Amino acid sequence: MRILTRMKILVRNIIILAIIAYGIYNTDWFQKKYIYPFPYQDIVYQYALERELDPFLVAGVIRTESKFDAKALSPKGALGLMQMMPETAKWVAEQMEKHDFATMQLENPEINISMGTWYLASLKKEFKGNEVLMLAAYNGGRGNVKQWMGQYSWDMSFRDSKKIPFGETKKYVDRVLESKKRYQELYGR
Repeated sequence: MRILTRMKILVRNIIILAIIAYGIYNTDWFQKKYIYPFPYQDIVYQYALERELDPFLVAGVIRTESKFDAKALSPKGALGLMQMMPETAKWVAEQMEKHDFATMQLENPEINISMGTWYLASLKKEFKGNEVLMLAAYNGGRGNVKQWMGQYSWDMSFRDSKKIPFGETKKYVDRVLESKKRYQELYGR
């Protein structure tokens, strides 16, 4: 009987702790501090607004790409907060007329965000503001997205990320859009 009573007390305490932990996890404070932090907020706002991008979309891209790690390096060689590939960054630097650009500058948060938002804005223009297509192009390449558009008869109204043929790109688009929504809820008030 004593063992049964102790077990009931233990189970009750575990349930109470789980409820408390769940409550803390769902507070805006916890979410902002540990799940959806927003470092470099001023830089993100500056370049997003300058380039007519939603700052929460940019935050979602950065969170998904690097979790706000300015020194992030992907196995494929993408660098910095917005995980730009060196070849893409060199092309962007040419378009922005940054003649003194060096790939290692992508570890600088301001340079990375400036160039990454420039690239996102070019994709936004190319894909007529369609966030699903521009994010798919950011992750999977604009050439692939154009190919899918022709192959699957997608137009600029395409919104169904589940139809994206690359699993990684499909997950990427969904993660960024979910993060964008959550950043809007937490920081957009």
